[in-house]
Amino acid sequence: MGPLAGYRIIELAGIGPGPFCGMMLSDMGAEVIRVDRLGTPGGRGKDVLVRNRHSIAVDLKKPEGVETVLRLVSTADALFEGFRPGVTERLGLGPETCMARNQRLVYGRMTGWGQDGPMAQAAGHDINYIGLSGALHAIGRKGERPVPPLNLVGDFGGGGMLLAFGIVCALLEAQKSGKGQVVDAAMVDGAAALMAMFFTMGAAGAFKDQRGTNLLDGGAHFYDTYETSDGKHVCIGSIEPQFYALLLEKTGVDKAKFAPQMDPAQWPALKEELARVFRTRTQAEWCSIMEGTDVCFAPVLSIFEAPHHPHNKARGTFVEVDGIMQPAPAPRFSRTEAKISHGAPVPGANSEQVLANCGFSAAEIADLKARQVIPA
Repeated sequence: MGPLAGYRIIELAGIGPGPFCGMMLSDMGAEVIRVDRLGTPGGRGKDVLVRNRHSIAVDLKKPEGVETVLRLVSTADALFEGFRPGVTERLGLGPETCMARNQRLVYGRMTGWGQDGPMAQAAGHDINYIGLSGALHAIGRKGERPVPPLNLVGDFGGGGMLLAFGIVCALLEAQKSGKGQVVDAAMVDGAAALMAMFFTMGAAGAFKDQRGTNLLDGGAHFYDTYETSDGKHVCIGSIEPQFYALLLEKTGVDKAKFAPQMDPAQWPALKEELARVFRTRTQAEWCSIMEGTDVCFAPVLSIFEAPHHPHNKARGTFVEVDGIMQPAPAPRFSRTEAKISHGAPVPGANSEQVLANCGFSAAEIADLKARQVIPA
């Protein structure tokens, strides 16, 4: 039983950061009920983001469907959605309506631009939100275009994870006040929050507004990736003096030449020399020399390689569920273990079970099926 066992959370089905939020909460033991639209195609079973949930399919175009969800809401601790501002209000499931049924309800809202502001109603994706936050501008090589860091910074780190954090914060507050509240989680806000350290560095004059020239963006020779002789890569982060000294020792470079570690004017030439050295051995050979030492070293592994690394295997960082290799729940707890109980459900697969658990009678469930509000 995870640390959120006993909490019931309604997820209005969406894409990207919403399902990731649901995964975070359900991995921690919350009962997350995913409300899919009736008629949603089946075959979702390989979607890692939807693991650990129960799914009910409801026709939200019918008043009986909306009322069904509102009855679920009356039994829940939280609800979250990921639509544009105003969409759930038009469905009849906005925060005022839901919280009128349940004053303790935490209502989480996941958007890109936020619930208000001049861009609130505009379409967008992760890349746009991190572009506006200042994050995207800082990522990339010197003299080249900004590089999209997958959709990790906006959708997941600054979006779904921020929403999960906000929901848990509001749940804790509701225990004291007895009242719920709305959580406005915007990816542009979350991506900006992730940049806090760089705003500090910028204010101190330690971060230049030119990507690829700073300490942590690949500008420094001691914090970067390098190609090996077999076409693979390794990464080093030898920032502290003692770690840097060990890097010089393990690579066998001229220590005098590499002495001015923190002189940015020297970084390009020193990086070129390190690149030459790392190309003299394979990734496996460098692992045998540096892995497990204080160089701050690791091989750069693909998502297909990472689950098989000895450290990840020892910790169980990845697990296989329903034939799909995937990240295990994180973080870990000493007493209330977080775990994956099952993979992604087919949309609507648990409709009758969910309704029964939430107090619907057999006759009411049969009536909803007859009215084609839920799957027959």
